[in-house]
Amino acid sequence: MTHDLVPPPEAGGVLTIDLAALRANYQELARRVAPAVCAGVVKGDGYGIGLVQAATALWQAGARSFFVALLSEARSLREVLPEAEIFVLNGLFAGTEPTYRDLALRPVLGSVPEIERWRDFCASIGQALPAALHVDTGMNRLGVSPTEAINIAEGRDELGFPLVLVMSHLACADEPDHPLTAQQLEDFRAVAALFPDVRASLSNSAGAVSDPALHFDLVRPGIALYGGRPRADIAPLRPVVRLDLRIVQIRNVHEGQTVGYGGAHTALRPSRIAILSAGYADGIPRLAGASDLRPGAEAVVGGHRCPLIGRISMDLLAVDITDVPEFAVEAGGFATLLGEGLGLDDLARHSHTIDYEILTSLGRRYLRRWT
Repeated sequence: MTHDLVPPPEAGGVLTIDLAALRANYQELARRVAPAVCAGVVKGDGYGIGLVQAATALWQAGARSFFVALLSEARSLREVLPEAEIFVLNGLFAGTEPTYRDLALRPVLGSVPEIERWRDFCASIGQALPAALHVDTGMNRLGVSPTEAINIAEGRDELGFPLVLVMSHLACADEPDHPLTAQQLEDFRAVAALFPDVRASLSNSAGAVSDPALHFDLVRPGIALYGGRPRADIAPLRPVVRLDLRIVQIRNVHEGQTVGYGGAHTALRPSRIAILSAGYADGIPRLAGASDLRPGAEAVVGGHRCPLIGRISMDLLAVDITDVPEFAVEAGGFATLLGEGLGLDDLARHSHTIDYEILTSLGRRYLRRWT
């Protein structure tokens, strides 16, 4: 299946998304966290691969509970998954309550004003609509305080609506043995005990592949589903995305000449370089480039791993293909930036960022193929 925002002959790059790998990753994570239930996090346009396509594949794999960040994402998700349980993470904004009711969505309430707003709305329509409660255990981002959670638990009879999930979010689970994780686990256990009849959820991807004590009733993996590395010491699951970039030109560079903006890279030998049709406008981080002072990321050209050289431009980047046989590469062909053994974490590491940012930033100028 293709998404022809860009006609194939005009594409500077092809982003291939392996939905079978996504389904397999979900099923593997579901197996690992059982008897806890494995949800699917599809915020950020399905981590950049397409919300509709990702959610549909995850539903086919067995996911029934989904998490998005925005109400607009939930609306799109409901259109394709009419029976899914959908939680919206980023707060309940005034005036949006009827949309939650009409689309059978579940707001994740993370402040006392949000709780009061939902309670008042439920009272005004004479319906007790379900919601989730977010409790902050150390992230200091969203969520009521543990003290506020105690007050909410003590006033459950007057709450006016059912809680179907109590959740928190791990801040450092991607760092093995970080002391904050143990503290969050202890604090969340105390919170969950206040709501013994309500499902509890603490784990993200890193938590899902860590201590089973972090799993509780429901886990919420994101990056691990999409082939990213959840922890530095744990290998990623199957890769979901592949990125092939069009070779615009092949150029000869003399020893001592520079390549790219700022003359940051100097050729130390007579070189052949391939100019690829993508840049930071397409989600390739500028820091993935190289200079005389540090190496950059790599691409696979003609079956050979080749270093990126010079700065990444808005629309172009350069690769040193001096060691690739001339017959193996030609203008109009493709080089691989993700795939052929090059993972999200490889590009992220060279770009001084994380695989989340790489994946969610991949641009809209690529021809997208879902396989």
